[in-house]
Amino acid sequence: MLYIVPTPIGNLEDITLRALTVLREADVVACEDTRTSGVLLQHYKIETPRTSFHAFNEAGKVDFLISRLQQGETVALISDAGTPGISDPGFSLVRAAVQAGVLVEVLPGATAFVPALVVSGLPCDRFVFEGFLPVKKGRQTRMKALAEETRTMVFYESPHRILKTLDGFVALFGPDRPACVARELSKKFEEVVRGTLSSVRTHFNNDAKVRGEFVLIIGGKPA
Repeated sequence: MLYIVPTPIGNLEDITLRALTVLREADVVACEDTRTSGVLLQHYKIETPRTSFHAFNEAGKVDFLISRLQQGETVALISDAGTPGISDPGFSLVRAAVQAGVLVEVLPGATAFVPALVVSGLPCDRFVFEGFLPVKKGRQTRMKALAEETRTMVFYESPHRILKTLDGFVALFGPDRPACVARELSKKFEEVVRGTLSSVRTHFNNDAKVRGEFVLIIGGKPA
């Protein structure tokens, strides 16, 4: 059995009792970063063996994990934070497991974009999740294609690119498009900034050191 296990995006208490049980009883925990996951596992005194599974070793590690699953072992897949497969490694292993006839079960749990979307105050009955924009090639093309999107849009962004991304959307969508930026959700320095693209950009421009994990929510194009 392959279990996909969401882990806290910040506060270590944001994990389900079932997730803890699965992590304790699995034969191996596949981690995006064994050191990062080690903090969580040690906090809950979970001593299950760990193995790395990240963007740089996915291709070689999938066959290894599928082999163990086919031998009857239980593998729990976790990422550094949130739900594996949502802008994190995981899709390739799930696909391979399905193709190999291995049972896959996904536990409900933490993911950053849902609380950010709800707290934004923007319409969340219909939305589109874009994850991370391309870093270089195709970035501008993707942003331009979204200019006509009428649904609320959700993006992940790094502290190194958030200002550039906001600048790009101000230029393409206009300065008055409603927006919200949520960063460090569930952590000590959690911050939610609502307003227009222009006002949100100004807020972070005044921040000497932009830090944290960001979720950017932008309202859709008005009818």
